[in-house]
Amino acid sequence: MDTPRDTLVALARRYSFADVAALTEGAGGNTAVQQLCVFGQRLLELDAEDFGTDAVPDRLRDRAIACRMPQAPDEVPRGALGSLRPVYSWLLEAIAARWRRRETAALVATLHITSEYAPLLVWERVLGHAGDPARLPAAVGGPGSRWGDLDADPRECPHPKPDRSAARHAVRVAAEPITGWLTYLDRQHSTTAHALAMCAADCAHPCSVITRLSKEDERTVAEGCRLALAFAESAVVRLRHSAPVGHGFGVPSTDEVTDAWQRSRHALGRLDRKIFSDDGFPLPGLSSLFTALAGVPIIPGTLLADTAAAVVDALDG
Repeated sequence: MDTPRDTLVALARRYSFADVAALTEGAGGNTAVQQLCVFGQRLLELDAEDFGTDAVPDRLRDRAIACRMPQAPDEVPRGALGSLRPVYSWLLEAIAARWRRRETAALVATLHITSEYAPLLVWERVLGHAGDPARLPAAVGGPGSRWGDLDADPRECPHPKPDRSAARHAVRVAAEPITGWLTYLDRQHSTTAHALAMCAADCAHPCSVITRLSKEDERTVAEGCRLALAFAESAVVRLRHSAPVGHGFGVPSTDEVTDAWQRSRHALGRLDRKIFSDDGFPLPGLSSLFTALAGVPIIPGTLLADTAAAVVDALDG
């Protein structure tokens, strides 16, 4: 018969951090286990705002901070605004974990997040950062730019009003108080990503946002953003609207997710055949898709697994 410790270890390795915390709290509870479980649960739930607890080893906390959005305009390091590559490795691991746990509602919600920021994964290749508002003005402002121009002729600039508003805010928000900064990140940063995608892939009259780029960089963002926009419109991302996090109350089955991904993969593979490669991911080709967008290998990370291992060590401690 399994001992109580065996049960806790099995739950930790399944990333059931909230259950481990609940079972170990109270009199004589292990503080290190409790804090590590809070950390792990935040990772699983993509709640990357606060990773600062005493029991979390620096080797884990530093990797997590690399995936978080800076909570102040001048915060260092820049985390997900500096690079989205560690973020997408973390998201791949979270997607794989949700797949193993058969938690398809959370899985499709995570896929939706990856689609929202995918254009910034592309633009990072030429900007040197992931759309960081503190550095973005130098890349999109100046003479000949229609970026964030609320009065630009729609025949020349295809940005809808939300994109124009987000673009305008993006180049000013670094000078705003923290409340404005957090509001921008929460409500508009993904819209800025879409605005950059339209600049690269869907503008018949490009302004200096694009014309200042070298021909090679222009081709990079155009091809990458076409792929990113196609992913955002793909069948598997649209599944979000069939889940409780969308507009209905049905949760897609694993078979429905598999079918939607296969249809999405077939369509996306026409834009980049590397997506047809067998990369060993539960949704085959998803890791290859993110690699194609980033221009460097993006593989599932081990942050959740390493946190689970730390929980097990703390249980023995």
